[in-house]
Amino acid sequence: MRQILFAGAIGLFLTLVGTPLLIKLLARKGYGQFIRDDGPRTHGSKKGTPTMGGIAFILATIIAYVLAKVITGEEMRFSGVLVLFLMAGMGLVGFLDDYIKIVKQRSLGLRAKAKMAGQLIVGIAFAVLSLQFADLRGNTPASTRLSFVEDFGWSIGPVLFVVWALFMILAMSNGVNLTDGLDGLATGASVMVFGAYTFIGLWQFQESCANATTLTNPSACFEVRDPLDLAVVASALMGACFGFLWWNTSPAKIFMGDTGSLALGGALAGLAICSRTEFLLAILGGLFVMITMSVVIQVGSFKMTGKRVFRMAPLQHHFELKGWSEVLVVVRFWIIQGMCVIVGLGLFYAGWAAKK
Repeated sequence: MRQILFAGAIGLFLTLVGTPLLIKLLARKGYGQFIRDDGPRTHGSKKGTPTMGGIAFILATIIAYVLAKVITGEEMRFSGVLVLFLMAGMGLVGFLDDYIKIVKQRSLGLRAKAKMAGQLIVGIAFAVLSLQFADLRGNTPASTRLSFVEDFGWSIGPVLFVVWALFMILAMSNGVNLTDGLDGLATGASVMVFGAYTFIGLWQFQESCANATTLTNPSACFEVRDPLDLAVVASALMGACFGFLWWNTSPAKIFMGDTGSLALGGALAGLAICSRTEFLLAILGGLFVMITMSVVIQVGSFKMTGKRVFRMAPLQHHFELKGWSEVLVVVRFWIIQGMCVIVGLGLFYAGWAAKK
């Protein structure tokens, strides 16, 4: 428990103090956001705002995790380190994309094939490694079985698992990326989901099958490798994003950029895969799914009928064009995300209670 508290507190402190330093550094170098011409007109004032802010919470999360381990004298576990690797790797791809956008002053950074190749390399490495390094109970960080609140059904095999893991990583990374269109929207939504995964990791640790001899009902235990470590990572991310939100909320002093959005999406997917809650992530991160689907519907409708369903996609811009202020859209979307987290945690608890 102390690890979780230290990780969250250190992550919060580091981004609260460190983000303004990053803002000054980026502003001095002229690393400002490029605004697309086809976006909402009200976004023109955002041009030049420092971007690549994801650097702040990526570094803060890693440092918070390490310091929490050092302070409490606990060992780093493979599952937690693996999720941090996925976060940092996806963040590096996003950083290269952001850097090219800034240097060349265009909305397109890495070319699509290069960006996809980078994400595939990181994702495949994570997926392959997650099936290695079994603990004493034979549990690897990930499982080749699908999962909702725990594993179910038959094994899909290592090859299909890698494909499934890649789908989750790419889907969540792009979902967070699409959500990151208004000040603080993606950051605030991510804080809620990471908070949920902090609770899930702690609950799985307390009800772990490794502690079956001390549980009142051993049949309701969880077979998850390193659940407490996953909770520490989630807490560090929650704290780091919360501190970053202080500077990212409207009017934003800094944007997370693709550096941050790809990293957060990767971390969410990694936590879901390692905690055996893959399908549950679609509910816990319901806002990201909703916004992604708005783009799919918009593109599909236009290609098939030549008509648009929304005034603009992603969905948040549709409501902006309807006359909602940016802050109103963000707060209401946060409320939706909060409800998704409540429903998701309720289903997680119900799934555990049903086994008792």
